[in-house]
Amino acid sequence: MRKLLLLLSFLGITIAYGQQRSTADRYFEKLAYVKSAALYRNMVKKGDSSMHVLSRLGDSYYYNTDMKEAENWYGILISKYEQEVEPDYLFRYAQALKGNQKYDEAVKWMKVSAERGGSDPEILKLLEEGDYYTRLTNPRAKLFGHVHNLAINTEYSDFGGFILDDRFYFASTRPSAGRNKIYDWNKQPFLNIYTGHRIGNEVDEVKKLDGKVNTKYHEATLAITSDGKTMYFTRDNADNGKKSEEDEEGTVHLQLYKATLDDAGKWDNITALPFNDVSYSVGHPALSPDEKKLYFVSDMPGGYGVTDIYVVDIYDDGSYGTPQNLGNTINTRGREMFPFMDKNGVLYFSSNGHPGLGGLDIVKSELRNGQFGNVTNPGVPINSALDDFAFMINEDNTEGYLSSNRLGGQGDDDIYHFTARDCNVIISGKVTDIRTEEPLVEASVRLIEPGGGVVAHVLTDVDGMYKLTGDCLDASYTVVAEMEDYRSNQKEVDVKGKEEAKVNLPLTPLIIEDEIVIKPIYFDYDKWDIRSDAEYELEHIVSVMNAHPEMIIKIESHTDSRGNDAYNEKLSDHRAKATRDYLYSRGIAKDRIESAIGYGEKKLLNHCANGVDCTEEEHQLNRRSAFIIVNKE
Repeated sequence: MRKLLLLLSFLGITIAYGQQRSTADRYFEKLAYVKSAALYRNMVKKGDSSMHVLSRLGDSYYYNTDMKEAENWYGILISKYEQEVEPDYLFRYAQALKGNQKYDEAVKWMKVSAERGGSDPEILKLLEEGDYYTRLTNPRAKLFGHVHNLAINTEYSDFGGFILDDRFYFASTRPSAGRNKIYDWNKQPFLNIYTGHRIGNEVDEVKKLDGKVNTKYHEATLAITSDGKTMYFTRDNADNGKKSEEDEEGTVHLQLYKATLDDAGKWDNITALPFNDVSYSVGHPALSPDEKKLYFVSDMPGGYGVTDIYVVDIYDDGSYGTPQNLGNTINTRGREMFPFMDKNGVLYFSSNGHPGLGGLDIVKSELRNGQFGNVTNPGVPINSALDDFAFMINEDNTEGYLSSNRLGGQGDDDIYHFTARDCNVIISGKVTDIRTEEPLVEASVRLIEPGGGVVAHVLTDVDGMYKLTGDCLDASYTVVAEMEDYRSNQKEVDVKGKEEAKVNLPLTPLIIEDEIVIKPIYFDYDKWDIRSDAEYELEHIVSVMNAHPEMIIKIESHTDSRGNDAYNEKLSDHRAKATRDYLYSRGIAKDRIESAIGYGEKKLLNHCANGVDCTEEEHQLNRRSAFIIVNKE
C-alpha cells in the first residue's frame, strides 16, 4: 500500500508538472511573456533544466527586452547545450550581450553563430569589420546632437511621436479613467493614442485623442496627411473596436485603419485598409513626402524575416495598389519596424537585423531613382544598447523625436527629443590618370561615412571633376574613386569644422601597352601556393578580364639569378601554373589563357646575373609575374 501511495503521489506530481509546462507553453505562444517567464523559472527552480525550458525562459525575457535576464538564461542554455542549440539562439545571446554593452563577447558569439550556419548580415559585416562597434559609439562621428527625455513620459510605455503643426501625437499605456484592460505581454494597460501641444522641445496639455479611434484594445503608431484631415493608424484586429478577431491559432493580429476628421474636429469614419488579413499583422504606417505612397510593416507570408517593410500606392480615387516588399536591401531575417520618410526621401526605420548597438537600432536608407541605397546606422546618441525606434524628423530636418527603453528613462518606453546638425560639407576634386595626368571621364566616386555606408555617389564630368555633399561631421569621410581598367584609389578627408574640402584622386592604369600591370605577387620561400595578399592583386586581373570578355592573356613567371638555374626555372613554372589555376577558379575560361610558363632567370631586367653583387631591391626587380595581353578584343 505504501508503494502504491508513493507511486500515486509521484504520478500526481508528474501530471501537475506536465500541466505547468503546458500552461507555460500556452502563455508563451499567446505572447504573454511575463506569465510564461514566471512559470518557466518555477520549473527550473524545481529541477527542470531541459533545453526546451531554458530556451523558452530566455526567449520570454528576450522578447520583452529584458536583456539582463535574457543574457543570464541564454548563457545557462548555451553552457549546457552549446553543440545542440540552433544558431539563432547563439545570435540572440549575442544580441542580449550587446544590450548589456558587452560588445567583445557579442562579437565572439556572432562568429560562433556564423560558423554554425548563421547567415545574418550583422554577423557577416562584423566578420569583415572588427571595429564596427567602436565607430558606432565614437562621439566624434555624431550626426545628431543632444537627446532629451520628455517630461510627459510616465512609468508606463510612451512612444511613437508624430508632429503636425503645433500638435504632438503619441501612443501610451498610461492608465485612464475607468476600467483599464491589461495586456498579458507586458502586464500594462492596452495602448491608446494621445495628443498634446508642442512648446519648444516639450509637450503639455496631454489628452486622449478625440473621436472614435481609441477603443479598449491597442491603438498606436499613426501618420496624418499634411492637410490634417486623414489619419492612418494601427489597431488590434477588432470589429469596430468592440470585439477582437483571432486567427486559427487564437492570435489577435494588428491591422491598419484610416480615419477622417469631422466638422467638429473629431476623428471619425473609421475604415479598415483592404490589404489587412486576419492571419497576419499589418501596422506602423508612414507616408511618402507626396503622400501618394504608404509604407507599413507586416509579417505576411513571403517576406524576408520576422517583420518586413512594405509600400503600397495610394490612388487619387482613394483606392490602393498591391503592397510591395521593399526587398533585401532594407529587410533582413530579423525585425524591420517603425518606418518614417523625411522630405528628402530618406527612409528611417528600426531593425535588429542590420548592424547595430543592441536591440532595435534606428537606421536609414536614401531613395534615389526608385531604388533604396545602402543602409547606414547613425550611431550614438540616436541609438543605444537597447531598443531605439519610432524616429521622426521635422520638415526642416532640424529636430525630431525617437522612442527608446534605454537606461535612464522614466518608464518602460520613453519619448526623446533630439536636435539635428543642419549643415553640409562639400567635397570636390579631380580624378586623373596618374601617368598622363589626363582627366578620367565617368569615373565612379563615392563618399563613405564613418559607419561604412555610402553617403553620396557621382560620376566625373568631361573634365574629370566631381562634387559630393555630406553632413557635417566631427570626424572623417573616405572618398573612393574607381574606373574600369584602373586600380581604385581612396583618401580619408577630415571635415571637422569645414564647409568644403578638396580631394584629388589619381588612378593607376592596370593596362599599360600590352600588359596588365599589378603589384608584385609574392610567394613563400620555395613554395607556389597563392597567398591572400596575392589573391588581392590577382582580383585586378579578374576584373580586367571580366571587363574585356574577348581578352586572351599569357602568364610569365620570373625569378632572380640566385640559386640553381634549373631549379629556378622549375619553381617559376609551378608558380605560373598556380597563378593560372587561381584565375580558372575565379571563372576565367581556360581558352582565355594561352599559356602559363616559368622562365626562371632567363629574362632578367637588369645586370644582376649569376655572381654579380646586387642589392635586394635590384634582385626584387627580376622576381615578377607578367600578364601579357595576346588579344584584347
